[in-house]
Amino acid sequence: MSNSMDDIANFAEAFFIIGSNTTEQHPVFGTMIRRAVRKRGAKLIVADPRKIDITEIATLHLRHRPGTDIALLNGLMYIILEKGMEDKAFIEERTEGFEEFKQTVMQYPPEKAAEITNVPVEKLYETAEILASCKPTAVLWAMGITQHIVGVRNVMDLANLQMLLGNMGKPGGGVNPLRGQNNVQGACDMGGLPNVYPAYQPVTSEEARDKFAKAWGATTEAKVGLTVTEMMPGILEGKIKSLYILGEDPIMSDPDTKHIRHCLEELDFLVLQEIFPSETSVYADVLLPGVTFAEKTGTFTNTERRVQLVRQAIPTQGDAKPDWWITSEIAKRLMERISDRVRKEAPYAGWGYKNTSEIMAEINTVTTSYGGITHARLEAGERLQWPCPTFDHPGTPILHTKQFTRGKGKFMPIDHVPPAEKPDDDFPMIMSTGRVLYHWHGGQMTRRAKGIMQVYGEALVEVNPDDATTLGLNGKNVVRITSRRGSIEAQAWVTDRVPPGMVYANFHFPEASANELTHASLDPVSKIPEYKVTAVKVEPV
Repeated sequence: MSNSMDDIANFAEAFFIIGSNTTEQHPVFGTMIRRAVRKRGAKLIVADPRKIDITEIATLHLRHRPGTDIALLNGLMYIILEKGMEDKAFIEERTEGFEEFKQTVMQYPPEKAAEITNVPVEKLYETAEILASCKPTAVLWAMGITQHIVGVRNVMDLANLQMLLGNMGKPGGGVNPLRGQNNVQGACDMGGLPNVYPAYQPVTSEEARDKFAKAWGATTEAKVGLTVTEMMPGILEGKIKSLYILGEDPIMSDPDTKHIRHCLEELDFLVLQEIFPSETSVYADVLLPGVTFAEKTGTFTNTERRVQLVRQAIPTQGDAKPDWWITSEIAKRLMERISDRVRKEAPYAGWGYKNTSEIMAEINTVTTSYGGITHARLEAGERLQWPCPTFDHPGTPILHTKQFTRGKGKFMPIDHVPPAEKPDDDFPMIMSTGRVLYHWHGGQMTRRAKGIMQVYGEALVEVNPDDATTLGLNGKNVVRITSRRGSIEAQAWVTDRVPPGMVYANFHFPEASANELTHASLDPVSKIPEYKVTAVKVEPV
């Protein structure tokens, strides 16, 4: 997030939420937004095909077709430009590429945008008026925007919108992705991506490679690695022989589960480090027992870039060990085999950490953004958000206050691209997927909680009442949903939360996981699958 959650809740005059079920998936922040709307009178616009809970307090609910986010955004920006409501001073002083961007946007008059998105023209004008008149507006999104073949382009277009309105670098504004899991931000910050070292230093940069070679004592290549969604097909192509999976359950979370099963069966060797035997554990050759959040000391970096210290609350159970310790011990044993390729004099070549505070000390030396963040400062109660380059730096609650990282912000011309799968005669409906309030991702923890299972104990598929009548459910509770990849049966929840022609399913339950049906069409840049639009057939059982 470019801004902080409390900053947004206190200072935003309007919220534009798109692709985020905020109150269910980020309930604490969702409550803060509710208070801002009810107590301060902040405007709220929600763009989502579903009638999610937060739409109950929304000023406007834009119920656009799945996969038409760019057409919606371009249509809104057309109106803003048509009426001269853009922030001309911000555009002139802080940005570049405006004219090329404008040429693209002006190809999306409201009538065309309405035809693509199914959002009435009058609602587009109402939305544009609120966005332009309420300064600042905060834009919030989550995986409803990113899990498309145009996920990166969706995000770029949201950045276009905020630069057009001059909402960047200001309290209550900004571009604010709400991360889907508690340490996704921290994992990315620490180099958990195939193209960067920690703190987003490119692996293709000679300067960065030299820095880490000196710190770690190992030579590195200017070679971008593979994402998870590239690794799985890489197994069948002979590129990947073994996998080391830590805290991930691809059988539940990756698209096209049948294909994932086949890939894992073809592996020569699979190591799984987990806290419970997951669905993926069936395919593991070695199980390494990690620990839960309550058994470890270290840091999480949350969605607002804030580094948060967690402390071990209970003793470790059985043979379980902290993840960092397991990884270090494996690395030490590997070092014995490749010692001739490692320069022993490098400061961090030996993996001899005694605790996570020492690991943070290493992070201080090899990054700038985390350069001043220490366990001692966090223990003292300091609120530190990166970038925090020095030990006396207070952290950075708001990004881009004076300039963007690249200097001037660059407008990008973004065109609408239809989803990879469209409904047809064989598969006439659209399925979108996601999580529900009561369960978390693959459900390995939440399905083991008796109280949660009493409230939400099986998979439910949302079906519109009109579709229920057309399908002839006639009070039947079970539906079969079929895509080009597979079929599941689950309880139907007949509700107007979904529009006609669309169903919504989750992937928390292995016996009826939506990912049996989803497809692995990827965004060409991020390689994220298009979970949000799958063509399906729905039948009563």
